[in-house]
This record gives sequence, C-alpha cells and structure tokens, in this order.
Amino acid sequence: MATFEKDMMATSEPKHNLENGEILPHIDKEAERSYDRSNLGNAKTDGMDKDMKFKGNEYSLLILLFYVPFGLCDLPLNLLTKKFSGRVMLPTLMLGWGAMSLIQCAAKNFGGMLAIRLILGTFEAGFFAGVVFYMTLFYTRGELGFRIALFFGSALLAAAFSGLISYAVFQIKHVNVKGWMWLFIIEGAATVIVAAVAYFWLPARPDTAWFLNEAEKNAARARSLRDSSKSVNSEFDLKACFATWKDWKFGLWVIISFTYPVAFATTSNFLPQIVQRLGYSVVKTNLWTVAPNSVGFVILLCVTKSSDYFRERTYHIVFALTVSLTGMIILAAIDPLHSKGVAYFACFLMAGGAYIPSCLVHSWHNNNNLEENSRAATTGLLVGLGNLGGILSASTFRVEYAPGYVPTLIATSACNVTCIAFTLYMGLYMKRENAKRNKEQGVVLRAEDVNTSELEDGQDSFNWRYFT
Repeated sequence: MATFEKDMMATSEPKHNLENGEILPHIDKEAERSYDRSNLGNAKTDGMDKDMKFKGNEYSLLILLFYVPFGLCDLPLNLLTKKFSGRVMLPTLMLGWGAMSLIQCAAKNFGGMLAIRLILGTFEAGFFAGVVFYMTLFYTRGELGFRIALFFGSALLAAAFSGLISYAVFQIKHVNVKGWMWLFIIEGAATVIVAAVAYFWLPARPDTAWFLNEAEKNAARARSLRDSSKSVNSEFDLKACFATWKDWKFGLWVIISFTYPVAFATTSNFLPQIVQRLGYSVVKTNLWTVAPNSVGFVILLCVTKSSDYFRERTYHIVFALTVSLTGMIILAAIDPLHSKGVAYFACFLMAGGAYIPSCLVHSWHNNNNLEENSRAATTGLLVGLGNLGGILSASTFRVEYAPGYVPTLIATSACNVTCIAFTLYMGLYMKRENAKRNKEQGVVLRAEDVNTSELEDGQDSFNWRYFT
C-alpha cells in the first residue's frame, strides 16, 4: 500500500502533502463557533444580565436550556451529514447559528434571549459531531486526534480572542447600542460570512475535492483503505448506522462521553465568571481569560500529537482528566479572594486538561469503527450525550453558590473521576485483548499492521487489533 501511494505521488507534482495527512483546506469554523459560545459569558461581564433585568438564576437557566436542543439534535443532524455530506450540512448549520448569534443583540429580556438561544442551539447541534465524522473520511486513524485538535483547538484561541475582542468592543460608547450588543453583532456577522465562503470551499469527500488532482485522489482513497475504513464512499444505510450499538462496550462509550464534557462545560462557559471571582474589573476579567485558554491550546496540541504519534488514547485521556481535576480540587479547597495567584493557576490547569478529551475520546471510538454509516450515528449520539452532560455544570452553577461555587466543582470533579475509571477499564480491556490475540496466534500485530480494508467483519475479523 505504501508503494502504491509513492507511485501515485510520483506520477504528478502534488499540491498537498497527503503522506502527512494534509488533505483538507483550513477554515477556522470552530473558532467562529466558539465566538458565539463564549461571548455570552463575556457579554454578562458588560452588564447584559442587568440591562435585560435577569432575576435569580436566569443566566444559568439560559445556559442550561441551551443544552437541551444542543444535545438532542446531534444524532439526527449527523445522520443528515452522512446522507447529504458535510459540504452541504456544515455551512448550513453554521449560517443558521451565526444569524441567531447576531440577532441576540435585539433581545430585550430573558424570554426573548431564551427563544433565540434555543434556536441557536438547534442549529449549532451536530456541528462538532459532523466535523469529527467528516474528518474520518479524510484522515487515517493515526492522524485523527491531532487533526481534530487543530480544528477544536481553534475554539480555545477563539475564546481567548473573544476576551480581547470583548475588551475592545466594550470601549465603544453609543447611546442605544451597548457594548455587549456590538459583541453579538460583530461576532455573529463574522460567522455568517465564513459560512457563506464554506459553501464554495468545502469538498464533500476526497474524491470530489477541487484542490486534489487525480493521483492525489487515488492516494487519499488508498490511505483510507489502509488505516481508516473497510470501504469508502458507502451509501447511506440506516440499518448500518446502528449496527454496533448492540456491543457491550457501547455502554462504556456512553458513560465516558456523558462525563468527560462536564469539565469542558464548566471551564468554557464560566471561565470569565471564575476569573471575575478574583475581584478584577470588567476590562481585566476579559483580558485575564486569554492566557489560560492560550496555554490550554498549546497543551491540547502537544498531548494529541503525542497520542497520534504513539497511537495511544487511554493514558493520554486519563492524563488530561487528571490535570483538569487537579485544577477544580484546588479551586474548591481555597478562598480565591485571599489566594488569587493560586486560583488563577488553577484556571490554567482546568483549561489545560478540560479540552483534550473532546478530541481524543471521539478519535478513539472512531478509530475502532471501520464503517462510515456507523461512525456517523455513533459520533452523533456520543457528542450529543456530551452536550447534554453540560446541563450538569449549568444546573449546579447557581447564584447562591457564589463566590466559591463549590457544589459545581464537586459535581464536575465527580464526573472526571467516573470518566477516569471507565476510560481505564475500556483501555486496559482493549490492551489485554490485543495481547491475548497475539499470544493465541503466535504473532505480534498492532492495529496499524493490518489494512482496514481486510477487516470486513470488524472486531470479529481474525487479524483485528484494537486501537487503544
């Protein structure tokens, strides 16, 4: 297979480095998406809740109810992505939530903002799951974690730049248009513009990519059959979508996917409020959210690159969960107003660990699923469950728990511990099963040693080895 690829590459002068997995043109759609998500927290620091006369826990309720459509719609939307392709669905979803994000500037009260957020959540649902599935069509199993991290990591940079943009926008003085309104206008409009470009930019799959020549398209197909799928460009088949859900390990994937995102939700939704607890002004609060997210981005790339290089998921995920868990334990144990430096350091730990599992967990289960229809359905469900897991964070981040928010940190920590336990169980089972098969067959095979096109029966195939 490697010789085939070299022959293909030698027949032309390739414009893209297929051997290193650089197939897709880079568009920071996740960065645009994160602007829409993080700007609600930034807008609150500029008095959005006071201008709309929020009462009690209405801000937390605004975040909590957003997760309902955001979690429930992932599966059906991801099935549509498989049926109609990412080229159609991803820009459509992006255009919808960008428009809703922009319209938030016109909300006058809690009811109006809630209605807009529910529609926004419906459009935004399925996007991350759709992109993860979309990337499995282009990248091999040993490339997927880092490629998803490049995409998802732009969310961290977007959150960081959202703080900078918020700082600049909040300096705008206008009689009728407040700073937080300008924030929604500017960031929502940017999303709409990028979505319009994406309609013309994204290919449906490698063999229709406008930026690849014929030799490169053949090489891309060969790569997928070598280390990704047992077949490529399969037709949409609803029965095949749910075929793997009968496996006992599917229940473990459900638990892992429901618990790991709670720390992500706590960090991404409330980092501005966590920093604001330290007693700084609106300006400093927005500026001081930049550093933790920027450091988190670097750690994300390093850990996922290591995971791909060593083709190991289990211990990398556990490491990330432990880092964010340490940060939350520190925050719960200290008085942030009297230990500002320690509290701010804990924010770095939370950002440094909370985002990594989003990339590696979904790389991991896709690495062990060779059927395109099944990958679409499973990714949609598991990402949706993760989004619903954010409800736990939002529901425990209540006004009466301020300024420590200890119940929130305890609940999030418990989810991390649960996820660590089940991740270790799943990973160690897979590693033992690989060793058992090697011993029985008298060989030393790893997942990357067998072409995925030869594994027609999936995990029941003679030469199957788990990607652990």
